[in-house]
Amino acid sequence: MSTPHVVVVMGVAGTGKTTIGPLLADKLGVPYAEGDDFHPAENIRKMSSGTPLTDDDRWPWLDAIGAWAHGRAGKGGVVSSSALKRAYRDRLRAAAPGVVFVHLTGDRKLIEDRMSQRQGHFMPTALLDSQFATLQPLGADEAGVGVDVAGTPEEITARAVEALRGLEPR
Repeated sequence: MSTPHVVVVMGVAGTGKTTIGPLLADKLGVPYAEGDDFHPAENIRKMSSGTPLTDDDRWPWLDAIGAWAHGRAGKGGVVSSSALKRAYRDRLRAAAPGVVFVHLTGDRKLIEDRMSQRQGHFMPTALLDSQFATLQPLGADEAGVGVDVAGTPEEITARAVEALRGLEPR
């Protein structure tokens, strides 16, 4: 990509945002921020106990990510955020109008298998159904691309870089 966009790597839990985000940032030559680090402690506690977050829980988290993205405008960066609803992405765009999204997509079974193999993460596989129920894929009017999560992290990252290059003419 020739312009330093701020890229939000989005998708349901278990799609690999925390794996792909840093790899993508490295390929683009920009810093990476882990979206989970922006959660207030109460959100982590709720998710760890298997309680889905409400929109009210998410607003401060999204505002913190949006502030980070705004601060990176013109310099570029990659940040992870589930950004499952259009309203969440609208909130991020309100803070940082130039953000683009990489929506990591995949087969539910594959994602569940990957989640069950993770260690030390606060998001239990029990919340996967609520994540899929909440997910509103990118709209045609949203700057972003969908990238399938089948394959190795390096293959997924290469597809993401290529897909982002396709956004350049916009």
